[in-house]
Amino acid sequence: MVEEKNKSNSETEHRSVGKVVAVQGPVVDVEFKCVEDMPNINETITTTTFDRNEVTMLAAEHLEGNIARCVSLSATLNLQRNAAAYATGSPLMVPIGDELFGRIVNVMGKPVDNKGELITDKKAPIHKDFEKLEVNVNSLNTGGADIVETGLKVVDLLFPVVRGCKTGIIGGAGCGKTVLISELIHNIVEEHEGACVFTGVGERIREGNELYYEFAEAGILDKVMMVFGQMDEPPGARFNVILTGITMAEYLQSKGMEVLLFVDNIFRFVQAGAEISTLLGRTPSETGYQPTLSSEVGDVHERIKGSVSAFEAVYVPADDITDPAVVAIFSYLDAVMVLSRERTQLGLYPAVDPLASSCSNLDVSIVGQRHFDLSQEMLRILTKYEELRRIVAVIGIDELSQGDRTLYERARKLQYFMTQPMFVAESYVGKKGQYVKIGETLDGVEMIIDGKVDHLTEDDCYMIGKLGG
Repeated sequence: MVEEKNKSNSETEHRSVGKVVAVQGPVVDVEFKCVEDMPNINETITTTTFDRNEVTMLAAEHLEGNIARCVSLSATLNLQRNAAAYATGSPLMVPIGDELFGRIVNVMGKPVDNKGELITDKKAPIHKDFEKLEVNVNSLNTGGADIVETGLKVVDLLFPVVRGCKTGIIGGAGCGKTVLISELIHNIVEEHEGACVFTGVGERIREGNELYYEFAEAGILDKVMMVFGQMDEPPGARFNVILTGITMAEYLQSKGMEVLLFVDNIFRFVQAGAEISTLLGRTPSETGYQPTLSSEVGDVHERIKGSVSAFEAVYVPADDITDPAVVAIFSYLDAVMVLSRERTQLGLYPAVDPLASSCSNLDVSIVGQRHFDLSQEMLRILTKYEELRRIVAVIGIDELSQGDRTLYERARKLQYFMTQPMFVAESYVGKKGQYVKIGETLDGVEMIIDGKVDHLTEDDCYMIGKLGG
């Protein structure tokens, strides 16, 4: 401890000192004596409020008069004019290491779970200079695609998860994004040896609290690292917390582990970026988003690679899929699962709409011929069902031809079969969760398509695991 104190004192001596000249909410202007003292972009600057609370900021812009405009990562209440501000000479460093398993930290890597201090000797910067990054092409995995079984029928069948891919779960408020992500974490961590980093971007404390206790109850807390930038925190914290999560995932990846990175919700990251952009005085684009939208989304997604598989919940404002933020995120995803409000209202959980969704991993070379054929046949039947559904709404099912009626009934059974009781929702629905292997899912779909279960009712296929199980 004495060595650490001496070290920190010597660091303080070499740091350049400025003074706070303006505070506009989370944006703070710090003036330095000469241009040599100016901090680099994304460098950490610290200051103290008059009631002794430390404020950590990141340099965002250089202004005339040796002024660095900074974005605060914590509340700026009671920050005084002319308060001393210290440029640390380094980007934001967060602790990394196995000690973070089972802990909840904030954007600065400080624990917020009341479990005491986090003791680790390793730290890593959340911002990295990609110009200096070297990639050994020979070390990259050039073998076949490695599929990760999730135990969720609709995901394994239509959105196969390949190691290193990015999957987006898209939907409006209340469509079940967080529940689906929680179930994926539960199933993958339980069934596969690996580690998980959960990043809560702009989420409510209730959701983080529930998630923590669900993981503890399921006994998987020791395989999960959690980083939260809550809704009530400044936009700087919500914007940078995703980089803290990715830094932890990169540490686990460097140890040769399979890593799952869950982000809930990446739209809040874009939203925080828009808030910062407005506070910095940048002219917004036509729809009100920041002019740097594409580059910010790109910088984050380019960091997710190798053995890091990402699942991202994407909130869709007003259920508008054409929203610029959603479209910008879309372009980096290998699979897009669209959650439908209509299916939610019908009680079809997970409420994934297969016809509105897409997946680039659904390919013969990745999943095999049988899997591919069954998935395509199912999509063909569901497309035809959508046409027949409108006709049935007008004239009734009895007016359909025998062939169309059979197809209509099988399509409804397929829809019901894609529902599944979830482990994380047991306390809400009173049904025990089910883990279904890919082979069992394919067998069930094949039986319905081939008419081997025409004698069963739709209810017999609803909220079950494997067919006939």
